[in-house]
Amino acid sequence: MNAAFSIDWSGTPEALLALLHRVEAEAGRTRTHRWEARVLDLDLVAFGDCVRPDAETQTEWRNLPLEQAATCAPDRLILPHPRLQERGFVLVPMADIAPDWRHPLTGETVTEMLSALSPAELAEIRPIEGDSGLVFPRSGG
Repeated sequence: MNAAFSIDWSGTPEALLALLHRVEAEAGRTRTHRWEARVLDLDLVAFGDCVRPDAETQTEWRNLPLEQAATCAPDRLILPHPRLQERGFVLVPMADIAPDWRHPLTGETVTEMLSALSPAELAEIRPIEGDSGLVFPRSGG
């Protein structure tokens, strides 16, 4: 299951990511293989219009072929999340809370990124019965 939330945070994005990693660890998350099954996965997808570590590095990771992204992990925080624009399971819940958020480098809104995905990429995303939440199948990372 996937969800999105927005918070007010006065610290740095790196401090927030460290907190998210502590919460994952307390829930039993281990990090042995890239994109492995996990008990809990808390991603920092965006931090306002912040770009980390810089525009060139973020763009390089955003344009990295999927085969390479599956085998290497960045050694530092990359913001916005470099694969956000291709993941319906991220964009659908994000559209519920921030449809007008605009990627600081591409200029695309969440709504625009979501509408660029094919119906096949969104086909398995469905509401949880009897709830207002959505189920988002995990698909590679």
